[in-house]
Amino acid sequence: MNADKFTKQYINGEWMNGSSEKTIENVNPYSEETINVIQSANKEDLDHAYKSAEVAQKEWQSLLPAKQQAYFESLLKVMRENKEEIIDWLVKESGSTRIKSQVEFNAAFAVVKESMSFPTRMEGTIIPSNVPGKNNFVHRGPKGVVGVIGPWNFPFHLALRSIAPAIATGNTVVVKPASDTPITSGLLIAELFEQAGFPKGVVNVVVGRGSEIGDEFVTHETPKVISFTGSTEVGSHIGELAGKHIKETALELGGNNAMLVLEDANIDQAVEAAAFGKFLHQGQICMSLNRMIIHENVYDEFVDKFTKKIQGLKFGDPSEQDTVVGPVINRDAVERIEKDVEESIQQGAEKLVSGETKGNLMAPTVLGNVTGDMPIAKNEIFGPVAALMKVGSEEEAIEEANNSIYGLSGSVFTEDRFRGMEVAKRIETGMIHINDQSVNDESHVAFGGEKQSGIGRFNGEWALDKFTTVKWISVQSEYRQYPF
Repeated sequence: MNADKFTKQYINGEWMNGSSEKTIENVNPYSEETINVIQSANKEDLDHAYKSAEVAQKEWQSLLPAKQQAYFESLLKVMRENKEEIIDWLVKESGSTRIKSQVEFNAAFAVVKESMSFPTRMEGTIIPSNVPGKNNFVHRGPKGVVGVIGPWNFPFHLALRSIAPAIATGNTVVVKPASDTPITSGLLIAELFEQAGFPKGVVNVVVGRGSEIGDEFVTHETPKVISFTGSTEVGSHIGELAGKHIKETALELGGNNAMLVLEDANIDQAVEAAAFGKFLHQGQICMSLNRMIIHENVYDEFVDKFTKKIQGLKFGDPSEQDTVVGPVINRDAVERIEKDVEESIQQGAEKLVSGETKGNLMAPTVLGNVTGDMPIAKNEIFGPVAALMKVGSEEEAIEEANNSIYGLSGSVFTEDRFRGMEVAKRIETGMIHINDQSVNDESHVAFGGEKQSGIGRFNGEWALDKFTTVKWISVQSEYRQYPF
């Protein structure tokens, strides 16, 4: 891969300098050294990208399914060939550990592979008519151009989770990557599509500041769908802009996910799951466990085993093979998390595990005796801090889990799987897992949240529905008689 390209924009198959006077500095969150500086895109660059995508879309959607699938087959081959470099970029740019980077690459590969099936899954239907001689056909087709706003936490996978199905269903895309990860959520993906031979204009990437092109990215007349993964605050603004301009959205937003540990749970297994679900990628995942809600009968046992487990996690340089916890994304995140921790301790939380913060590197932290009104329980933490809450009953655990504006993912641990299912049904969330942790994403299974965790579902047939539209076409085989 040619890293020199990653200082440029990718528009209509060409690498070009951004036209803005502003720049975006791309910083390694662990070393805090500058990776590169990118000349930002302005509104003229954005307009060029959208119009290029619009022109390319007409030809792209007309290709035979086998031809479109051949491009995706080539993309999978290119991804395999560049796997180690992709992982290196995730480590360097997003502070991902090598463990997390491997997980992310596998998820991204799976979503591209699933999307490759979409060109032959664009099914229509024939519906009977009550009008004599009429045949009703419902035809499925692409929306047109899709705007994708990429996140910084799982930048490669979560950007591709929209890009790949959108293109596979006959759309073209314009991507605005996250400013913290412009390469792994955008420019790197553009080069992979370029190496795979996709036609010019099918994928376009504009790297720019939100203050300069953020609103225009949504309100521009060309895109029919805006797909965004990120914070609820930004997602709400995007939804407001999109609604005003009658555009469809796919919004995957924040989460404050709970694990319920019932009194009959296998505590050893619950501890292993909680450690992974909380501390993978330093807890910077929308699906990460924020709250462990534990029945009082097993609370002490869970605390003892969980704290020992967390004290044994290696944290530090994310490039080292056995590092589990690396840096958070930037200094603002460090300060925000530390503020929530300190305020919660002032309100009565007990610090069970803690360590030194150095730069953006925060040692894994565990707080006990947390209550639902503390910042560490109310807020989406997005960092390496676990909140342990004690409850006296299953009913109280359910009420506590639902005591949140969010509803993305969750977990229930119990040896009675039927009981687990019944409890899961009562949790207000889009996804929940029995005897597993909350960080699950399979490319063929519905992914999305309730309440302020988002709108719509990603993956599989749900993504196919999101990025396509249906048209009713009726045909009269014999002419109708009209009343006048």
